[in-house]
Amino acid sequence: MGKRKYRAVQVNQVEVAPLSEALGAGRVVVSIDVAKEDFFAAVQDQEQRVHVTVKWKHPDTSWAFIGFLEELRCHGHEIEVVMEPSGTYGDPVRVKLLGRGFPVFRVNPKRSHDAAEVYDGVPSLHDAKSAAIIGKLHLDGASESWPLTSAEERQLSAALRVLEVHQKAFQRNRNRLEGLLARHWPELPRILDLGSATLLELLMAFGGPEAVSRNPEQANELMRRVGGQFLDPAKVERVIESARSTFGVAQIEEEAELLKIVAGEARRAQKLASQAKRRVERLTQELEPTKAMAPVVGKTTAAVMVAAVGDPRNYDSAAAYLKSVGLNLKEKSSGKQQGGLHITKRGPGIARMFLYLAVLRLIQSDVVIRAWYAKKVKRQGGQMKSKAVVAIMRKLVLALWHVGRGSEFDSSLLYDTSRLNLAVAPISVGLA
Repeated sequence: MGKRKYRAVQVNQVEVAPLSEALGAGRVVVSIDVAKEDFFAAVQDQEQRVHVTVKWKHPDTSWAFIGFLEELRCHGHEIEVVMEPSGTYGDPVRVKLLGRGFPVFRVNPKRSHDAAEVYDGVPSLHDAKSAAIIGKLHLDGASESWPLTSAEERQLSAALRVLEVHQKAFQRNRNRLEGLLARHWPELPRILDLGSATLLELLMAFGGPEAVSRNPEQANELMRRVGGQFLDPAKVERVIESARSTFGVAQIEEEAELLKIVAGEARRAQKLASQAKRRVERLTQELEPTKAMAPVVGKTTAAVMVAAVGDPRNYDSAAAYLKSVGLNLKEKSSGKQQGGLHITKRGPGIARMFLYLAVLRLIQSDVVIRAWYAKKVKRQGGQMKSKAVVAIMRKLVLALWHVGRGSEFDSSLLYDTSRLNLAVAPISVGLA
């Protein structure tokens, strides 16, 4: 291997005429390694020979790169551009190229990472080499077309990301509350759910058990007002009693203020997440897959699934749809060492989060799923409950692929019901 194999030159220093002659007839692939600023692109012929690797600073000299490709095209070459979807850093270049008529393709970053040692026998990976590998993978057929995103898709994607921002903020502060209450008021989460508006509003106003025990009438009135008809009056009395007799560590003033702030941030994020959910639901409510899946998993989860991974009808198989959510399995075994199976988690995390919540609801409402879950947990000695939930998530996604394409949901088709000793017939969900 020559020591100059990956030498790169500034894009504005390339002489196009001799390069065009060297490329000859046939396909010309320009493969881009995307970064925050330092972009590299390898120019290859159809025999996978790299004729030159160019580099430039983005966005300062990105127009020079566009001009370089246009000049190369003027010499009669049909140019294919391929790149990795590295966040959003490459989007401006991609949009400019598509606007000028260059076909753009994308390669999964995992493919180029795994191909590093296969390419030249060396496991190292750097910008110029990455650019060359991306082009090779494209020429080997391991890429897909990457057209412009429609305005409707961009609108839906933005709405989903807003939901994700607020949902994650809520979850982070909910977790903080769990730790703080474990220290200062461990009884409270056993009475009220950590994510309930009643608990959050109570902590925002009082900051801890001492203030509640000093002001029981005010605490009572607040909880009844926030909880309304859905709050059991007995729970209100239990909360006030637990504040008087808590086993938790007595708070100092700053610790009570901390609880108020964390609860306030959690409540604020919760309200914003609810608004964002309604926005995603509105944007997807007229789409057929959303209408079909909503009776099975709920309007919000159906909307999130369509927004995050797209229309099930665009996937050739249920397995492909499962993979898009990151719920396909991976294994790492060698010789006598047998590794366990784990989900890849390569799809959008927000889709898995809402699917998880949907499965928890189905375990309560669907007799078949509840029976299978109970049997699975019992077989594991009461352990591995989360793994049982994930197993149901995988089955559910496969079913949603069929539902999104017009089939009726029938939970009895997910499992062998003859082995579940069911006393009640399963419920089917039509498309009505």
